Amino acid sequence: MTSDPAADRPAPDLIDGCLAAASFLLFSIPVLAGATPGQGPTAAIVVFGVLTALPLVFRRRAPVAVLATVAAVLIVAALSDVRFTPFVSNGGPALAIAAFTVADRLPVRTALRAGVAAIGLVTAAELTAMALYPATAQDAIQLVTAVPAWLLGYLLGTRRRLGQQLRAREEERAREEERRIRAEERLRVSADVHDIVSHTLSMIAVRSGVARVVLDQQPGEARAALEAIEDASRTALDELRAVLRAVRGEHAAVAAPSLADLPALVEAVRADGYEVALRVPPHVDVPPLVEESAYRVVQEALTNVVRHAGRVPVTIEVTSGAEELRVSVVNGAGPGSGAGSTPGSGPGSGAGSGFGLVGMRERVALLDGTVEAAPRPEGGFAVVARFPKETARA
Repeated sequence: MTSDPAADRPAPDLIDGCLAAASFLLFSIPVLAGATPGQGPTAAIVVFGVLTALPLVFRRRAPVAVLATVAAVLIVAALSDVRFTPFVSNGGPALAIAAFTVADRLPVRTALRAGVAAIGLVTAAELTAMALYPATAQDAIQLVTAVPAWLLGYLLGTRRRLGQQLRAREEERAREEERRIRAEERLRVSADVHDIVSHTLSMIAVRSGVARVVLDQQPGEARAALEAIEDASRTALDELRAVLRAVRGEHAAVAAPSLADLPALVEAVRADGYEVALRVPPHVDVPPLVEESAYRVVQEALTNVVRHAGRVPVTIEVTSGAEELRVSVVNGAGPGSGAGSTPGSGPGSGAGSGFGLVGMRERVALLDGTVEAAPRPEGGFAVVARFPKETARA
């Protein structure tokens, strides 16, 4: 188990407390101990030393108040001709630290106004004290130390704020990316459910119609149709369970369909009396998700043929080029509108909802592919889906 580096760092209050104590010990105690000369009564030296160092404990919580307090103490000390540090004009770190903190932690305008006011008033007080007490040899040392400290604080604060903004943008982008991925996943799942249910129900509708017609004269054929309905229903349930398990993050018992499953899909349609020609290369170098999407395109197109076109010839061709995978489903002219139609009068059902082509396009678009679906001039309907291989691999 690794420790959090942030937890190992000292608390800010502890650091500021040590900073305040060090300021008093290094710059006021030597004067009180007589190691270096001071100016004024001992009580005044103690009071001014404490009042200058103690506010530094709260510099992060109230930067402007601390700067104002330190500046006020230095102004009063200068005009009272009290020197509580070894240096003239009480040169020390207090004003520089306070100015640095204001510039580091506050917006630029607020920090600039507070810094200019505090440093300007202290400098004015020191110049006034130089005229009032020439023997003390005061100077404007606070101007020399506080201005660079303010500039350093501004630079570090700006850098920190830019870093925070960058991290916030990165986090927002990550959240947006997660939302996009979730939306795409929901779209893919809804398309899977639609394709599975639509195809299975269309097959069931066709086979149940056959069973009803031949039930009395050919009970054997009716029994075969009912067995096919049972098999299709079980397969659809297995696929739906697999989709739901995948959504929940569980291991799916049924693998996602691929181009290798197209012959079985076509055989099931041929068993219902459809003439379907299938041409698929023996090996296709695309990711599994592309293969599944290509399979679903063929499945949806065949479903629309069954629902709207009737028993017309269908040609399915999958070609794998250097840049794209192309899937085409073309059917001949029939009583309905064809593979991609919404209205029709095929044996499976009446008018369609139109969700099939929409879902097909959305599914392929998730992989930056395109779908062309339109009636052919010579009759029939054609669906052509293209998947760019570079995007698919990425």
